[in-house]
Amino acid sequence: MKTIKGPGIFLAQFVDDKAPFNNLKDICNWAGGLGFKGVQIPTWDSRLIDLKKAAESQTYADELKGVVKEAGMEITELSTHLQGQLVAVHPAYNELFDGFAPAELRGAGNVKARTEWAVNQLKLAAKASKNLGLNASATFSGALLWQTVYPWPQRPAGLVETGFKELANRWLPILNEYDANGVDLCYEIHPGEDLHDGISYERFLEATGNHNRACLLYDPSHFVLQCLDYLEYIDIYHEKIRMFHVKDAEFNPTGRSGVYGGYQSWIDRPGRFRSLGDGQVDFKGVFSKLTQYNFSGWAVMEWECCMKHPEDGAKEGAVFIKDHIIRVTERAFDDFAGTGSDEAFNKKVLGI
Repeated sequence: MKTIKGPGIFLAQFVDDKAPFNNLKDICNWAGGLGFKGVQIPTWDSRLIDLKKAAESQTYADELKGVVKEAGMEITELSTHLQGQLVAVHPAYNELFDGFAPAELRGAGNVKARTEWAVNQLKLAAKASKNLGLNASATFSGALLWQTVYPWPQRPAGLVETGFKELANRWLPILNEYDANGVDLCYEIHPGEDLHDGISYERFLEATGNHNRACLLYDPSHFVLQCLDYLEYIDIYHEKIRMFHVKDAEFNPTGRSGVYGGYQSWIDRPGRFRSLGDGQVDFKGVFSKLTQYNFSGWAVMEWECCMKHPEDGAKEGAVFIKDHIIRVTERAFDDFAGTGSDEAFNKKVLGI
C-alpha cells in the first residue's frame, strides 16, 4: 500500500484579480501557508500559466515548478476542464459554453474552429504535463447526448451508440497524444457530461477500444447528488482512478423536489455542494478504500459551497484532508505473535 499524497488544492475557484490570488507565486504562498502541499493548476487561466509556453519550453516549465517549489509545494496536475467541455458541444448549448472559448472563436459560425482550438489545447496540456514531470491530467468529456439523458421523448434506436462513437472519435487523437507523452487523461465524471456515471464511462471506454490513457478523476460529491454508491464505485473502477477531488455534498430530498432540483438555485436545491466536513460524504470510507487499492495520487480539495466563504473553506479543507490521509503501515498488526516460517515448517503445519 501507499500513502496518499496531500493535501492539495485546485486553484480554479480561488483565482482572482485581487492579491494574493492574481498570480502563481502569491497564491502558492497563500495556499502553502494554510498547510497545502500541492496545487492543481487550471490551464485556461493566464494569470497562473501560459499553456502554450509550458508545452513548448522546458525552461519555462522548470520556472513554473520553481515558483511552486519556493512556496514549499508541488504541482499535482494540470486541469483542462473548460477546454475539454468544448471538444463536444451539442448545438443547444453553444451559446452557454461559448464563454469558455477565446472571444474571437465565439458565435454560431465558429463552432468548428472552437472545437479545433479545444483539441489543440488538450494536446498542449499533454506536452506541458510531460515537461512538468506530471503523470496525470484532469478534464471534462463534453457532451453530445446530455439533452437526451432522460428517455423522453423516446431515444431513437442506435442514437446512444452513434453518440459515443462520435465522442470517442473526437477524443482518440487527444488520448494518443497523452499516451505519447506518458500522461493519463482523467475524466471527471460529472452531470452535464456524456461521462456522468460508471455506465456512461464504460460506454466511452469501449468506444475508444479500451484506450489505456482514458482514466478517471474520482469526485464523490457528484455521486451523492445522483444517489450513486460512491464507495462501491471505487471497488469497481479503482484500477482506472488516477486522480481524486476531495469535495463534499449533501442530498436532502423533499416532497416537493429531488434529484432534478426544480430549476432552483444551489442554496435551495435538495442536492448541493458543501465545504469539506459540512456535507454527507463518508470520507473515512473513501480514504480507506483508496488506500486499500493502493491509490498513489494526490488528494486535492476542490472547493464549491453555496454558503461558506472560500477562504474559510480552504483553511478548514487543508486540515480536513491532512487528518483523513492514512499513513500506511509497514508491518502487519499481528506480527508480534508471529512464529516465523519456512517451507519445511509450513509443510509440517499442513501435515504434508
